[in-house]
Amino acid sequence: MKYLVTDDSKLARKVLKKSLCEYVDEQYIFEACNGLEALKILLKEKADIVFLDLTMPVMDGYETIPKILDINPETKIIVVSADVQEKAKEKVLSLGAMLHIEKPINPVKMKEILEAL
Repeated sequence: MKYLVTDDSKLARKVLKKSLCEYVDEQYIFEACNGLEALKILLKEKADIVFLDLTMPVMDGYETIPKILDINPETKIIVVSADVQEKAKEKVLSLGAMLHIEKPINPVKMKEILEAL
């Protein structure tokens, strides 16, 4: 499986990637700093799971979710965001995301997520 970590914060990507590397070989993890870059990577790498922030420049997570699913409807999208308002959760799930979890993600939570997939 291939994974794509998408967040405009380099630190947030690093933290998420570190948690993911506890369970996945780093060579299968790709990074993007916004939704547009994520889409370009998805066209080339065909990631199976996308970890996606909501608030990013160029193209935010809300706009990115349906475009990811247009590329591959089987892609699992996990929104990892500081925006934990119920309205945000409902919106990303209605757009097709699988989960909405709060930043930061730790190795224990990552394990739970990966086991649930």
